[in-house]
Amino acid sequence: MSLSPRWSALLLTALAMLAFAGNSLLCRLALATTRIDAASFTLLRLGSGALVLTLLLAGRQGLRALADSWAGSWAGAGALFVYAAGFSFAYLGLTTATGALCLFGAVQASMIAYGLWQGERLAAGQWLGFVAALAGLLLLLLPGVAAPPLPSLGLMLLAGVAWGVYSLLGRRAGDPLAVTAGNFVRALPLALLLMLLCWPAALPPLDGALYALASGALASGLGYAIWYAALRQLAATTAATVQLSVPLLAALAGWLLLGEALSWRILLAAVAILGGIALVIAGRRQASR
Repeated sequence: MSLSPRWSALLLTALAMLAFAGNSLLCRLALATTRIDAASFTLLRLGSGALVLTLLLAGRQGLRALADSWAGSWAGAGALFVYAAGFSFAYLGLTTATGALCLFGAVQASMIAYGLWQGERLAAGQWLGFVAALAGLLLLLLPGVAAPPLPSLGLMLLAGVAWGVYSLLGRRAGDPLAVTAGNFVRALPLALLLMLLCWPAALPPLDGALYALASGALASGLGYAIWYAALRQLAATTAATVQLSVPLLAALAGWLLLGEALSWRILLAAVAILGGIALVIAGRRQASR
């Protein structure tokens, strides 16, 4: 019994959002509960992601055509590496919820800012949403007992901007699977250099390595492939809107599986950031009609 296109899109989208939230959970789980270092996590994540994406590409194109199938660019690989490294090192000091919220907010803010720079105009409601999202981010940055460490926040914001750049570079880069596989492969030497510069005192423990491999192979490699399949059946505004669920899913996972507290600061910031971005997206939908 085959699923209808609507239910197929719903299932694929749900799986992709769980995979994206899983990246935050797996990274935090590895760095908080095992002795793996952030550089090793980054290398294993990118390596396993590259392997899975390459296998998917080979299955579609055939082994003989694989060498000619890789796409992407060094600019895309550089942005991917900055995202992955910043993401890993940031989670040394952030909870799952705070990290996912900062990452998502920075990704969307950077892409909105690029649109403004390109000449896009926001309506009054969209400006209200943009200001609300910035206010939520400032709430996280305010000093206080519950405030996360600024260096970790800065690294996660950098990771979000890098992912925004990566997304913008990939908008017109051709076949998404081929582009992503090529970028992952190109990012490997950069991740290896990072590991050499941060040479760990010991080999990564098995449990930490398994978390990293799951993050790369399942949450990243397969997650991106599932998301590309879902995107074929989703409108652009719908695709942007459903991603609002990722920080909330990550926060719930951190609370249930890691026992992380959800402070009022995080909850209020989440409402301001996600609600503000939702207003911007809703305004774009109305403008496109």
